[in-house]
Amino acid sequence: MKLRRALPIAAVIPALLALSACSGESKESDGKKPNASAKETQSAEQKEAAEAKRLGAFDGKALEKAAITGMTAGFDAKKIAKAEVEAGRGMEADKKACQPLASLIGGFTHVPAVSTVHRSLQPGKASNATVGSMWLASHSEANATRVMKELRTAVTECPKGFKTLGLTYGKVENLPAPKLGDEAVGYRITGDIGKQKVPMTYTVVRSGGVIAAFYGVNMLDTKKAAIPEPVITAQLERIASAKG
Repeated sequence: MKLRRALPIAAVIPALLALSACSGESKESDGKKPNASAKETQSAEQKEAAEAKRLGAFDGKALEKAAITGMTAGFDAKKIAKAEVEAGRGMEADKKACQPLASLIGGFTHVPAVSTVHRSLQPGKASNATVGSMWLASHSEANATRVMKELRTAVTECPKGFKTLGLTYGKVENLPAPKLGDEAVGYRITGDIGKQKVPMTYTVVRSGGVIAAFYGVNMLDTKKAAIPEPVITAQLERIASAKG
């Protein structure tokens, strides 16, 4: 099915659906240059590890181990190529109040994370038309709590949407959030991609200092667009195990 084959690539960063079907999704927020030398890379990793230890957060290596990989609850979670991780960085909303929403569209939290890892999510069954992505962002617990608070405010204050990178997101709707993690937020954003309306469903869960964001789209049935709770639960269990 053509729709099914095309969407996993575009689903990573919905904002880029109209721009080239790039999958640019996960972006690790360590600031490393693509062609950094081994020495520079090691130095960046050491700084990240030190900052993570100071804040009680996960560094990139620990967060990578905590992220689901492979077939999980009916969805195949795949790592994203390093070359694609910067595609969504710097998504700025034309309305300041909407920035938490714009940042999540790009695959980041609006409050800079110590580390971030991403996965694309593709259903294992051909009959399942829901595709999407997920990412984990590790913060101090105080900053993670702030991310959730300001995200809730953005959902409330931006019902008519916003623009970012020249694209229009015309409607934001609050959705029931699953009772998972320490707190959760659910919402749907409708993107105006060319002449097509694309409803994008987000479920964002906080587990201590880790923000787990799940993005799903189903062009055949909007009500089935959210990434299923068993996938989210499996990810939260891995985070809990990683914390020890």
